[in-house]
Order: sequence, then C-alpha cells, then structure tokens
Amino acid sequence: MIRTEHSFVGYEYKDVIVKQDAESLYTDGYAHFGWILEATSTPFQNVGSVTMKFKRDRKIRNKAELTRLQRQFESCVTEIATLERSKIMGASAVAYIIGIVGTACMAGSVFAYQANMLPLTITLAVPGFAGWIIPYFSYCGLRKKKSDKVTPYIDKKYDEIYEVCEKANGLLTK
Repeated sequence: MIRTEHSFVGYEYKDVIVKQDAESLYTDGYAHFGWILEATSTPFQNVGSVTMKFKRDRKIRNKAELTRLQRQFESCVTEIATLERSKIMGASAVAYIIGIVGTACMAGSVFAYQANMLPLTITLAVPGFAGWIIPYFSYCGLRKKKSDKVTPYIDKKYDEIYEVCEKANGLLTK
C-alpha cells in the first residue's frame, strides 16, 4: 500500500509522569514500543518529576505483544527505582535513630545541669555529642554496603530492560 501525503493516521496518546532522572530511560524505551515523544513539561505541584506526552499509530502491528512488553518494561523500571530507594532507606533509619538517641542524651544532660548534677551532665553529654556525630558515618557506611549488595540486581534489571526493548523493536520492524 502506498501512502500519500494526505493519508489518515489515527493516534493514541499517553501521558507518563516520571522522575527527572528516569526521563531519558523512558524516552529511549518507549520509542521501541512505537511511541513518539511529543512534549515534556515540569508540573509545579510535583517537583522533581516530568510529564511526558507520547503518541503512536492506533493501527500499529503486534499491538497486544507490544503492550505486554511495555508493561514488563515499566515493571522493571519500577523495580529499579525501588532498589535505588532501598540503598538509602535502611541507612537513613539507623542514622535517624542514633541521632534521636543522641538528642535524648543531650536533653538529659541539660536537665542534669539544671539540677546541679555535674558528673551526670558530663556522662550524658559525651554520648549526646557522639549521637550527633556518628549518624553521618553510619549512614555513609551502611549506604555503601547496601549499594554494593544491590548494584548487581539493578544491573540485571537494566539488562532485562534492554532485552525487552530489543524484542519490542523487532516486533516493530516486522
């Protein structure tokens, strides 16, 4: 069939809200599912996110299989985001707890000072200061350990994304 300049093409549209650091991944990935990026915008109420507007031909071949592969792609991207968040969640929780304990010790030290109990003031001030200093180092150490543990899983998910996109691209060219 020869398409002329005036042949009709019906499009379907999709708006996707993604984090700014995943924008290029979605731009590159969705192209393999037949989507064409029309525009991007940054919403005021969702700082750090981007709204991406895509369109594709309604009569695209292998649409059902492309949709299934697209869901698999989106699932992998979500899992990557979850794994990235897991790098800092545990380390943050430990650092916050240590900081709160340090603050409680410092508060006890202040109350002991008010009650003229100098030995107790010093005894509580030392762990109080330590509880304010140690969280930074514990956060860095725990984040690095978790990052070293999770990075191979993230790499596997990226490999899975590339395989899914390769399959989808193969369906588009048939």
